Amino acid sequence: GGGGQKPKMESVLIKHHGCVNRIRTTQHGEAVLCGVWSEQGKVTILDLRSQLAALEDSRELAARRKAGSRVGEPIRPLYVFTGHQTEGYAIDWCPTQSGVLATGDCRRNIHVWQPGDGDSWTVDQRPLVGHTDSVEDINWSPNEPHVLASCSVDKTIRIWDTRESGTKACKLTVEAHSSDVNVISWNSKEPLIVSGGDDGFIHVWDLRNFQTGGAVATLKHHTAAITTVEWQPCESSVLAAGGEDDQISLWDLAVERDEMETDQDVKDLPPQLLFIHQGQTEIKELHWHPQLPGVIISTANSGFNAFRTISV
Repeated sequence: GGGGQKPKMESVLIKHHGCVNRIRTTQHGEAVLCGVWSEQGKVTILDLRSQLAALEDSRELAARRKAGSRVGEPIRPLYVFTGHQTEGYAIDWCPTQSGVLATGDCRRNIHVWQPGDGDSWTVDQRPLVGHTDSVEDINWSPNEPHVLASCSVDKTIRIWDTRESGTKACKLTVEAHSSDVNVISWNSKEPLIVSGGDDGFIHVWDLRNFQTGGAVATLKHHTAAITTVEWQPCESSVLAAGGEDDQISLWDLAVERDEMETDQDVKDLPPQLLFIHQGQTEIKELHWHPQLPGVIISTANSGFNAFRTISV
């Protein structure tokens, strides 16, 4: 903020039994829903309205702190699904169908959830079948309500039509990396998917020639596995990625190499590389802020960062 004031972040803690693998939130009617993948193999849906309201009310926040909610307050789940045979990490809310969720587990199964009346969901017990190893990430299409993408330890990215079931649902497959494909992000404006792998590479795929064309861009800077990747929501050529080398990189695919560049250190860097953010260890996830252009929020074992670069 202006006037030399330091930014301040308030938080409300929620109690969770066991390790949280991944969370995803969405607006569903009046509710703000959070899907939680647990290491215990359960996927839980929470309504965060009460907690978010407390963050807007300093007196309510103080009262909760006084009540000892530093250790996290218990919250009654709206719904719990125990049908996955094991834990997982892949989870995504459909942006075009309110309340529709997809979850993928370490036994290669993907389940699609449909919201019912009240606070209930119907989970299709017949998984989408195609991956031969753990499903690591899921992204719904930003504009087609029955289409989603997934990536896996089996080195592939697959595109699914959720109107079909079982093996029939898998419509396109590409071997995307030389080892595990950890994360994917579907561009909201262009028919592009970006993927990050254990091999440290970031690949960009054009869905118009997904199975035949190979990656339309390959970005190499990271020296260890990519753990998180996301397109910038406003600039369709810009993306950010984080890796096990404790770096977050920002890229712009629209940038071309300056042939007049004479500095050898700069010449050795990929021209699309805009910025490198360091200082965090064991980076798990990053997201672009949906309202503040260019602001990135990243979580790591060492803490929580919110930053904005000059270049984006």
